[in-house]
Amino acid sequence: MKLKKYENNPIIAPIEDNAWESLVACNPGAWYEDGKFYLLYRAAGDDEEHYIYLGLAESKDGFNFKRVSDQPVLSPSKDGADAGCVEDPRIIKLDDTYYVTYAYRPFPPGRYWEFAPDEVRTFDVPDSSPLCLKKNIANTGLAISKDLKSFTKLGRITRTDLDDRDVILFPEKVNGKYVRLNRPKEWIGEAYGCEHPAIWISFSEDMMEWNECQLLIKGEHDWEKKIGGSTPPLKTDQGWLTLYHGVDDEGIYRVGVMLLDLDDPTKVIARASDFIMEPEFEYETKGFYNGCVFPTGNVIVNDTLYVYYGGADKYCCVATCSVSELLDYVQKFK
Repeated sequence: MKLKKYENNPIIAPIEDNAWESLVACNPGAWYEDGKFYLLYRAAGDDEEHYIYLGLAESKDGFNFKRVSDQPVLSPSKDGADAGCVEDPRIIKLDDTYYVTYAYRPFPPGRYWEFAPDEVRTFDVPDSSPLCLKKNIANTGLAISKDLKSFTKLGRITRTDLDDRDVILFPEKVNGKYVRLNRPKEWIGEAYGCEHPAIWISFSEDMMEWNECQLLIKGEHDWEKKIGGSTPPLKTDQGWLTLYHGVDDEGIYRVGVMLLDLDDPTKVIARASDFIMEPEFEYETKGFYNGCVFPTGNVIVNDTLYVYYGGADKYCCVATCSVSELLDYVQKFK
């Protein structure tokens, strides 16, 4: 089974009129409520430092989006830990408050597509500086909002010594605890039970301090050597429907699907052996990371799953499928 890509992708593209998003508009977090779709997307302009911001767009049909402002809704701090960038948001909502996890760095990453793989721009800091400063390591922060237009940043929810970007919250507590997926890049080797970066799961009483961290899944097939979480799990009567991304030896990003137990999400009920989406079109193969489909948002409306993803680190795109058909498909791999 494969997701159906919207024929008029990309749905959001860089816009020259706004300097902060003239180069990039990709990797959107998504929310749907009261007949309206919201995309909180990553954006960057054509500056040497490559500062990264978040913009907001809205839609009534899930395909045709309009920006709500010509200014970012969330920006790097002028004097904080996330002074370099805010990127790759994932959205959940508890009661009347949105909770957004986002990746950040103390310094802007620079034009990373001109560097070697996994390299970012670093700065000359004293040897006594923390590792996150010396290596410009990516961490994950948590921000809250009532309207996705103004935010309060709550701070870091990952360790400072780990590159930990794919951090995703479950949309409700399980057994009285918050649940998180993350992908610490350095947790590899015999001591961790995985040869490549993998997806871990942990629990928290307050959403800020996380314990009981354990390996959830690791790459098993050629298309998913390195893996990471993609979108917030969606609750269905058959389990937590969960998308993730896999990266092969050539650096191509594809999308996988699994089903987690509702009462114990550390248990994988089913996991498809084949991917459900891969790069095919020019908006996915030609950009600042060629050959990349990177979902960061998903919503269910009636029986339709809308998957919002970044194409080639440049565009926002959408693909859809029937929820019931996807559940039937993934459960074949129990």
